[in-house]
Amino acid sequence: MRIRFRDAFGNSLLIKRLLIFVFGSIAYYRFNIANKTQVSGSHVLKGLQKKNVLFVSNHQTYFADVTGMYQVFCCAKWGIYDRINFPFFVLNPKMNIYFIAALETMSAGILPKLFAYVGSVSIKRTWRSAGKMVNRGVDPGDIKKIFTALENGWVITFPQGTTTPFVNGRKGTAHIIKETKPIVIPVVVDGFRRAFDKKGLFLKKKGVDLSIRFKDPLDIDYTKDSAAILEQIMDSIEQSEDYNTMKKIEEDLEASNA
Repeated sequence: MRIRFRDAFGNSLLIKRLLIFVFGSIAYYRFNIANKTQVSGSHVLKGLQKKNVLFVSNHQTYFADVTGMYQVFCCAKWGIYDRINFPFFVLNPKMNIYFIAALETMSAGILPKLFAYVGSVSIKRTWRSAGKMVNRGVDPGDIKKIFTALENGWVITFPQGTTTPFVNGRKGTAHIIKETKPIVIPVVVDGFRRAFDKKGLFLKKKGVDLSIRFKDPLDIDYTKDSAAILEQIMDSIEQSEDYNTMKKIEEDLEASNA
């Protein structure tokens, strides 16, 4: 068996291991001591194929959500499910994990650049740039990078492309699914917005209950159009209009009973 020294994008696996160890050790304190993280459904990761797996998730911070999922993935590699265990796993982490992120986000400072080295598939937004709304076509090179990541491992994506809740998803996710036909696993995260700043780099509040909830793989009809597939995805990560309406009703009931 040939020993690999670099990942699918040419990044040194040795440097990635070092970064994962450092970030993982810091993250353990944030997820298990400063706050408490409840993980559920992660047994779905057991026996999962090593590539062409797409995790779709809602988005609450730039980096903390991804870091939390990464910890769960590494624990699962060691046969530990539904919890983030003591971070010995970062000594031998799962290396073929990638996450789709905006290029301008991942290049804005030294910490984001280090995070990017760990596994970012950095792409240019088609609708926003430098804080302004734009309207530009998809870069074929960006699509190729996403395909490369799926061909070599697991990929995390946030269909909404923003940390604002209940925003419409982007059809690009559905196009990728139709083209590559991956196993698609929904993930729902909560509490991260309360515990961390928007970037997810700094603790904003301690004692917050965080949750990372994995669902069963979606049964997707790849012959459907992108709009139908996107609707299925948004419903699965509980960011559809129906979920938004339900949440508002629950909040109104809680307020009236207070």
